[in-house]
Amino acid sequence: MKQTTNSILMIRPVAFRMNEQTAINNYYQKVLDGLLPATVNAKAQQEFDTFVQKLRAVGIDVTVVDDTLEPSTPDSIFPNNWISFHQNGDVALYPMFAENRRQERREEILDLLEEKGFVIQNIVDYTSAEEDGFFLEGTGSLLLDRGNSKAYCALSPRADEELFIEFCEDFDYAPVIFEAFQTVDGERKLIYHTNVMMCLGETFAVICSDCIDDKKERKMVLDNLKENSKEIIIITEAQMNNFAGNMLEVLGANDKRYVIMSAAAHQSLTPKQIEQLEKHAEILSSSLDTVEACGGGSARCMMAEIFLPKN
Repeated sequence: MKQTTNSILMIRPVAFRMNEQTAINNYYQKVLDGLLPATVNAKAQQEFDTFVQKLRAVGIDVTVVDDTLEPSTPDSIFPNNWISFHQNGDVALYPMFAENRRQERREEILDLLEEKGFVIQNIVDYTSAEEDGFFLEGTGSLLLDRGNSKAYCALSPRADEELFIEFCEDFDYAPVIFEAFQTVDGERKLIYHTNVMMCLGETFAVICSDCIDDKKERKMVLDNLKENSKEIIIITEAQMNNFAGNMLEVLGANDKRYVIMSAAAHQSLTPKQIEQLEKHAEILSSSLDTVEACGGGSARCMMAEIFLPKN
């Protein structure tokens, strides 16, 4: 199975703002004082458009879908949390922690992809777990090492262990389960999404291993990465707070590899880390300051990878 794809889905925001329902356990979100909602949205749209332009300029196939004003979905810019697309034609739909994020799931997006020639065979729907208060937020919660059939998951209020194991059974992945923490006001709190502290490329992994407080778990995660010959690039918690864990490897024209990240993430990396990464892929970064501050997510969260077969 391929680890990287040339095709991604992105949702252009129409009413982007800080989502009070997700701020409960996403400690990255901030209120931008003095900015009107319309200003915040305009800035987010500008960042989005520049980002898409940069991706398309290197030959990445970006499907952009505009969000709708109704219902109100302030986090729609992060589609990777509610949907994932797989090489066998399967599409998975995920249960979301915030009630207003559940409305991001739009059937017409699947129709649009089919119109573009992508083949959807089967929909695997986990969303009924919401009724029982269990969540698993897509490739925010689960990091897929597709080539080695392993899935990594940092458990949190948004990543339920039983649901994760069910996903692994359905999609034939070996589960790698751990807990990851960040320091918030002097306390260790669970990190809300695995993809904030870790990124899996074809031949490399970026990880904030200091987040895995349990030494046995930390060793187990690193051993799993080494077992699959990934070059491990360790980032600090301060770098993670600049979204340096929130990267994604994508293929451009002629299958050239790019590792996509925000400008803040890029600026936080040391020359040595940049050198390590550039052995595997070219770095492509774009400023996402508003999206990161209000949304508490970054470049990787904005891209839902499409692995579906094509007609």
